[in-house]
Amino acid sequence: MLKFGLIKEGKIPSDNRVALTPAQCKFINKTQDGIQVVVQKSNDRCYSDKEYISAGIEVKDDISDCDILLGIKEVPLEMLIPNKTYLFFSHTKKLQPYNQKLIKEIVAKKITLIDYECLEHIDGKRIIGFGFFAGVVGAHNGIMAYGNKTGDFKLDKINSSKSFNDLIHTYFGLKIPAIKIAVTGSGRVAHGVLEIMNLLGIHEVEPDEYLEKTFSYPVYVHLKGRDLYLHKETNNYNRTEFHSNPANYNCTFEQYIPHTDILMNGIYWDHNIPRLFEKEAIHQPDFNIKTIADITDDMYGSIPCNLGDSTIEDPVYGVDKLTMEKTAPYLPNSIDIMAVGNLPNELPRDASRYFGQQLIKHVLKDIIDGNSEIIDKATIIKNGELNSHYAYMREYVG
Repeated sequence: MLKFGLIKEGKIPSDNRVALTPAQCKFINKTQDGIQVVVQKSNDRCYSDKEYISAGIEVKDDISDCDILLGIKEVPLEMLIPNKTYLFFSHTKKLQPYNQKLIKEIVAKKITLIDYECLEHIDGKRIIGFGFFAGVVGAHNGIMAYGNKTGDFKLDKINSSKSFNDLIHTYFGLKIPAIKIAVTGSGRVAHGVLEIMNLLGIHEVEPDEYLEKTFSYPVYVHLKGRDLYLHKETNNYNRTEFHSNPANYNCTFEQYIPHTDILMNGIYWDHNIPRLFEKEAIHQPDFNIKTIADITDDMYGSIPCNLGDSTIEDPVYGVDKLTMEKTAPYLPNSIDIMAVGNLPNELPRDASRYFGQQLIKHVLKDIIDGNSEIIDKATIIKNGELNSHYAYMREYVG
């Protein structure tokens, strides 16, 4: 019997999402021979212990008899069980300094770490994630912030809604003024943003139209990699070459700044990739952007005025254009920044259901069968040893 355990989230602030809903656990237990899913007791999940019990799932405190443990966020060091296989978002692949102790403890306890973020199809596309709902919530918050700043309309925070369907009803009758919105990225985050653009009746236009025309209704432009980066020598864009050598490219986003009221940023970034703009651009008189929803949320990353995380309770802060210091939001000389790191927690049941569906459809069989290339490439640590795919992390892991 191969035993899966749904672990209690231990990171503070607590995350209320789950890898599998009660119905999904029940489905696995009924349809997969030799597989059992059990659940660790928790008071913080979006699905209660009672709901799991009602679905016929065993709920208990001690899950040390499980073989594979499924979480969401980083597991606190003291909660890691030696010699187990874990799946969660470790936030270590970019050598994040704040999680170095975590990766070292995983090695010390001879744990196998499979990182959801590293699960990829053959072409490099992410297999599972919460990006769609991050995009939905981030776009909503960005529109809400713009309305609060200008006074043109009023939109409530998402956590007043119980579900995605409830959220849709809050848009009925809402009229957005004739603004321009730039949406960056091509993954799940961008797709979530586009969902909100469509629900709000905001029209898509081509980049040249966005730059050259004035509209009497709200519009957005969707900027993917080929629209944002050009090779320094050839002036062309090749996706494979860009991801291999991003430092050879320039970012062309600054031409959109004078025409943009809201920036919805959903593009992937690491330290080798050019920023969308540099701090100096903010001091220019034609810097027109009033609100930035930095959904991918890298501090000082693709958005250099991202000064750190905001919270679900207080999602927006201001950045003074002259001093670049954090201020209260909605001040005349500030850019308003939405930079929440756990956006899908605003729609946790919808986000968890979607995540679990992808996990069951695309990953579960590979985990059960073993010897999967997809799983191997997503395994950062195997039985306490650094996987060869992550040799660049050797010094970080120690």
